[in-house]
Parts: sequence; structure tokens; C-alpha cells
Amino acid sequence: MRGISLPRPGRRFAFAAAVLLAVLQCLPAPAAASGFVRVDGTGFVLDGKPYRFAGANFWYGAYLGAPDGVGDRERLRAELDQLKAAGIDNLRVLAMSEASGFRRGVRPAFMVAPGEYDQRLLEGLDVLLDEMRKRDMKAVLYLNNFWQWSGGMSQYVSWFSGEPVFDPDETGDWNGFMQNSARFYAMPDAQAAYRDAIRTVVTRRNSVNGIAYAEDPTVMSWQLANEPRPGSDAAGAANFQAYRAWLDDTAAFIRQLAPRQLVSTGSEGRMGSLGEDDYYLIAHASPHIDYLTFHLWPSNWGWIDHHDPAARLEAGLQASLEYIDRHVEMAARLGKPIVLSEFGLNRDKGSYDPAAPVAARDRFYQAVYARLLQHARAGAPIAGSNFWAWGGRGRTSNPDWMWKEGDPFTGDPPQEAQGLFSLFDSDRSTLEIVSAHARQLRALP
Repeated sequence: MRGISLPRPGRRFAFAAAVLLAVLQCLPAPAAASGFVRVDGTGFVLDGKPYRFAGANFWYGAYLGAPDGVGDRERLRAELDQLKAAGIDNLRVLAMSEASGFRRGVRPAFMVAPGEYDQRLLEGLDVLLDEMRKRDMKAVLYLNNFWQWSGGMSQYVSWFSGEPVFDPDETGDWNGFMQNSARFYAMPDAQAAYRDAIRTVVTRRNSVNGIAYAEDPTVMSWQLANEPRPGSDAAGAANFQAYRAWLDDTAAFIRQLAPRQLVSTGSEGRMGSLGEDDYYLIAHASPHIDYLTFHLWPSNWGWIDHHDPAARLEAGLQASLEYIDRHVEMAARLGKPIVLSEFGLNRDKGSYDPAAPVAARDRFYQAVYARLLQHARAGAPIAGSNFWAWGGRGRTSNPDWMWKEGDPFTGDPPQEAQGLFSLFDSDRSTLEIVSAHARQLRALP
């Protein structure tokens, strides 16, 4: 039939689709899930939701990831599975060590000599990060150490001064050792070698999965060092300006290399800042430092008895909780999140035996976690914690409890008795306390 002209359905649909497409193009695109942890005010967010964590120190993770002869990848996977099942999915890991003459230094080391690296350990870090990525875990990687057990700053000083290492395990002079380590901040050649180490790790491409480290959301944060200090409490003030400049400059350097990831210092807080709040606040005011850290060692600091933690436990707990409160308040003053990135306590009667009871330690963990949760519920700037340290299935058979090259790794580094602070895979009561805290944090809005 002819005479009546109707629009063809195809044209009508094409016109409507074109209009709809134009409208959609004008709307803001939904934010893509990046997987990177970022700072939002005084907290962390992950893909638009608050990110809080109950984590662990797992300093030897890259060592377990190394090839046979150094590492134990079967153990690594089993340890990560146990941690993940317990709700522990944030791990603080050593990402650089230096070959040293220290009696109690870890061996082998990432850095064989300035500018020379052991590829087995870098590969071990690749494997660790890949296994963590598979389990949706986050890593905090520290790139130096104020202390001697991984070589650290005093080894840099030895390399570039030509002097023997200043070994406190030989001399017993810890104040002298700290002042010697602090020379590192003002040694240009040492800083150049350190930056080469930073660049080597931060710009590395993972040999397992091909992901560039700086583009891997598995890495939450880069830390400048483990427990950097201006020096000893007695004489460190003379080094403070060099220390402060080093924090600021190095944090800025890392941020340039990895702008999508966070930067933190690794500081232990007031006790690592010449015992003064102001030194800690001034040093961490840098805009290149994304969040604050602090550590809590009541038996090392004399608040609780090393040899019998139960003896003065309640008084030591009170001092510990006040220390937490003090640092949360300082974080609020700076307007930054803060993480309790190390804390620990000895087993009952100061035992190193994994079979020894842990009643005092469990009480300590419960009190610390309760105070952190209290602050988190109140909206205070506490973002998470990492207990020291995960020992997992590591054990020593040495009668003096000290680590020797080739021994299994535990959470206790080589300069300390193996079992001093480790949380072993058999410590079920403590592990459940950590798991319960993780569940409570996740339940917060």
C-alpha cells in the first residue's frame, strides 16, 4: 500500500541511541578501583572505603622467597596462607640489607657492595610480592636500618669512611654505635649509594608477574628505614638538622619515583626522637611524609621486666597506653594518620622456648588492641598496627638461642635470641587475639 509515509524504525532507534550516548559522555565516569591505599585526612582509604588493619612484621619475607639455597618458598606460601586466614593482611618487610662485618648481621645481604646486588634476594622480593598480590595483602617495605642486624647505616659509614664497623655486640657501647650510625645522614657518598639502592628496588619490574613495583598496589608504603634516629639521646641533638633534612629529601625522592604509593619514615616515635615530642613533630611535618609511625617496646625501655613480664605488668601497661595516647594526639596535631608499626613483649618468665606460656604477652596484646580500637571508634587518627613479629614455623635448635647463617628465620633478627618476641604458628591464643582485633576493625564504619 502506498500513500502513507512512516519513519523507519531503524532511523528512530539510531537517533535515540545517539542522544543517549551524548548524555552519557557528559556524565562523570565512575572512579575505577585502583587498589592503592591512599591518605584521606587522618585515615587511609582503599577504593573509596576506610582502610584499617591488624598486621604483622615479617622482615624476612623476601629471604623466604629467594631460590633454593637461601629461601624456602613452600614455607613462604604456607606462612602467608596462615596469616591471611587469621585476618593479618598487612606485612612490614625488609627490602634492603647490606653485607657487613657485624657479628650478628644477617647473611646473605641484598647489597653485596655499594651498587652491587644479590639477584637471588631481589628475586625473593619479587616472589613475596607476587604471592601477597594473589592473597590481596599489602606490603610496607623498608629500605635501610638504623641498627646493625641488617648492615644498615653503620655499614654505609664503614664503606665510605674506610673505618671498621662499629659493632655494639663487640664493644657494648650502644651510645657510640648510635652516634656512628647517625654520621650516615651527612655523608654524600653514602647518600648516593643509598639512593642507588632505593632506585634499584622502587623502579624494579617484578620478574614473576611483570608488574613494575611503583605500579603495584600490593605495595602500600615505602619506609626510609627501620627506626631512624638522630643519634643517641645524650648527643643526637647535634645531628638533628641533618637528620631532619635527610627525612624530607629522601621522602621527596621516593615520592618522585613512586607517586601512587605512600611514604613513611619507620620512626619508633618519641623514644627514637631524643625523647622529645617536639623533635618528632618537627621531623615529621614534611609534606613528603604521608603518615606517621611509632613503636612500643615496654620491656626494652624498662617499663616491664624482661625476665618476668608479669611482675610489673600493670604499671608497664599503663605507661604503654599513655605512650599510644601521646602519639595519637601528636598525629592529630599534624593532621596525619599514624600506625603502631612495631610492638611486642617477652614470653612468661622471659623464656625463648616456643612451648613456654604467654599469659603476660596476651594481656599486653589485648590491652594495646583495645586502646587502638577505642581511638579508631572515636575517629582519632590511628590507622593500623603491625605486631613484632611473625615467627611462623621458624625454630632454632641452637642451645644459646642465637641465629647462625643457614638457620631458619624467625621473627627475631640475628642480634636477638630466637624466640624473644616471635609469635610462632603454635601461639594460638595470641593469634586469636590478633584475629579478633582484625575482625573488630573491619566491622567499623
